[in-house]
Amino acid sequence: MSKRLTVPKTYKLAIGGAFPRSESGRTYEVTSPSGEFLANAALASRKDARDAVKAARAAVKGWSGATAYNRGQVLYRIAEVLEGRRAQFVQEIVDQEGVTAAVAGAQVDEAIDRWVWYAGWCDKFAQVAGNANPVSGPYFNISVPEPTGVAVIIAPQDSALLGLVSSVAPALVAGNTVVVIASEKFPLSAISFAEVLATSDVPGGVVNVLTGSPAEMAPWLASHQDVNALDLVGADDLDWVDLQQRAAETLKRVTSPERGASATAPALSRITFFTETKTVWHTKSMI
Repeated sequence: MSKRLTVPKTYKLAIGGAFPRSESGRTYEVTSPSGEFLANAALASRKDARDAVKAARAAVKGWSGATAYNRGQVLYRIAEVLEGRRAQFVQEIVDQEGVTAAVAGAQVDEAIDRWVWYAGWCDKFAQVAGNANPVSGPYFNISVPEPTGVAVIIAPQDSALLGLVSSVAPALVAGNTVVVIASEKFPLSAISFAEVLATSDVPGGVVNVLTGSPAEMAPWLASHQDVNALDLVGADDLDWVDLQQRAAETLKRVTSPERGASATAPALSRITFFTETKTVWHTKSMI
């Protein structure tokens, strides 16, 4: 019996529901901790970053306009598909991070559980983050959280999957769209995860995944006028003060970098960071 040839996977970018190569044609080698070649990943350019923001902006209206219940269903579906591809993600993490299958499996399981946790908040967080305000007079006064728009996220760089999941999911809960710069060292699981999103009822453009150098892309995204929020959770090795200053020029919401377990810990505050509060006054009917 003749031996089959393997079919190497081509890892591309994920922009607007499609999987293009970098417009520059650039790639970089992804290797195992022992130096073994694993794959070529796309080295995203400034043009790719602009295209990702454009796709995210186009998707805001549809995603933010969906009901909270519907967004919860979509996020839960992501967890279902991720569960079905568990073996693939375990192997990718083993190859990239050089950990055992048990450790990689625990990371995948935690990532799945994280999606379920955030999916459950979709139709609940507004009741916690919003409120009916006590006012004097014949008025209803209600404050409600609304999505801020396009969020750029620099994912934790020391994790192949869990860091990406933990930073992207909360932004989606409130109805934001996302451009995420994946781990430069461990990018393969990020693109495989984008394939999960593409088969999980997530509209094109809601999540756009860039691979390559955060140091190259982050400054352009931080100063981009069509970006509303900048999550620097994985930017601790960058000049993140400069990124904050660039973001301030266009009045973006900005978080600071985090390290260790705190960078991936689930929290309601991660959802509310990507929201703005709208307060509505309404006259009570007089009988």
